[in-house]
Amino acid sequence: MNAALGERRLPPVPAGADAAWVTSDRIGHELIRLIRLIERGKVAKAREDGVERAAYVLLARLVIEGPHRSNALAEAVHSDPSTVSRQIATLVRIGYVERRPDPADGRACLLAATDEGHRVFAANRDLRNRRISEVTGDWDEADRERLVDLLDRFTTALENHDDAGAPRAEEDR
Repeated sequence: MNAALGERRLPPVPAGADAAWVTSDRIGHELIRLIRLIERGKVAKAREDGVERAAYVLLARLVIEGPHRSNALAEAVHSDPSTVSRQIATLVRIGYVERRPDPADGRACLLAATDEGHRVFAANRDLRNRRISEVTGDWDEADRERLVDLLDRFTTALENHDDAGAPRAEEDR
């Protein structure tokens, strides 16, 4: 393949690799491309409003699921509590998130999206969905639905396996 002509090149396939391995390699390559494109979008958005794109993951969780304690939020997004604390501090400072007393434990606080946080989440969701609609505008609806189903199946499978690729025990899920 010729990279100068826009064709994608993959590393050579190792001797003994079967067809499933080759397909998995292609899937991995496409996922890396997707992550890079997403990261480019994250950088552009951070420049626009000063908020790291990763912080929007926290905002989305609070909008969709409601208030959380900081540690529970960190666990829910599989992130380090100190990272979540820093990102939440930014979201609180700009008015997207507020701290509320935890009714179950007066010593603790819950993090909750503000009205402005809900508005920003809705605006970002709308932009994302419009962009996806533009990119897939010439696809038929069956292909769009198939992509959703395959992505859901893939991410669910990833969630249900440990880092070594073995199925997780039910109590670890």
